[in-house]
Amino acid sequence: MKNRKCIELFAGAGGLALGLEQAGFEEVALIEIDKTACETLKLNRPKWNVLNEDIVEVSKRDLLKEFNLKEGELDLISGGYPCQSFSYAGKKLGLDDVRGTMFYYYAEFIKQLKPKMFFAENVKGLTTHDGGKTIETMINVFEDLGYKVEWKVLNAWDYGVAEKRQRVVIIGIRKDLTDKVKFEYPIPHEYKPVLRDVLKDVPESVGAKYPEKKKKVFDLVPPGGYWRDLPDDVAKEYMKSCYYMGGGRTGIARRLSWDEPSLTLTCSPMMKQTDRCHPDESRPFTTREYARIQSFPDNWNFAGKMNDIYKQIGNAVPVNLAKCVGESIMTALNGGEV
Repeated sequence: MKNRKCIELFAGAGGLALGLEQAGFEEVALIEIDKTACETLKLNRPKWNVLNEDIVEVSKRDLLKEFNLKEGELDLISGGYPCQSFSYAGKKLGLDDVRGTMFYYYAEFIKQLKPKMFFAENVKGLTTHDGGKTIETMINVFEDLGYKVEWKVLNAWDYGVAEKRQRVVIIGIRKDLTDKVKFEYPIPHEYKPVLRDVLKDVPESVGAKYPEKKKKVFDLVPPGGYWRDLPDDVAKEYMKSCYYMGGGRTGIARRLSWDEPSLTLTCSPMMKQTDRCHPDESRPFTTREYARIQSFPDNWNFAGKMNDIYKQIGNAVPVNLAKCVGESIMTALNGGEV
């Protein structure tokens, strides 16, 4: 087994990096602009080379020299860049045409370092963003940089995460290695965990609380229920104008049950459109419960105030999903003996 090396961009609180570590990768560097997220990374892995910098500035440097690497030596670049719109002047956009977007700087790292593979993660909406043009442009740029690219939408629930969280996973293999390196997406697990499986004996932690008025509304919602399970007068008062707008709006006044996965966790547990109430108690999940749902181990600690912690966990790649994809990448690299 080779000692496989990875550089992580847009590292956040480390969900992706931790999963890749569990799959056998060694982090050469992690770049993240958010100070609190960087504190979280350093708190848990003091030996990691964490750069609390803007990727725009880092990408201007000689990256081979910066990370003491030879061109093509790095095994993997990973990270989830934000989904941003491009200006479509021509039909086939190259790297220069996407300048100024975070995607450009991710691609710039690939251009300079020429890793054997890359792993980009993003929201499912990227696949239909701007009628599919956005992801098509990204693939064009990656191919122009010398990579064979494929993408697939994966649901974290299929990979040991008690949460329905769909993400597009983009994988690139350097074209000179495609005869040897064969990547296959991880096979969905037979057993898919539910909240009952992951929320046993959760360590105490800080957690948001509903205002008394909202708590009284949730007291009336059964496990697995939502606003339609409320008495009509209560529903009208709680929903306001949304009550008359049609559609399911199943996230409003939503209480989860023990026998289902969580819906996708957001950066704030208090947003009305995306309520995720505890199955038994009329409250949001605590920060440690959030972490369990996102498959972070209990010994992964988070820096910052309560709202910072929710944001870091809500933004993270679920650890178990990252590990499964990481293992597939490791198998591809080792199988190709590159």
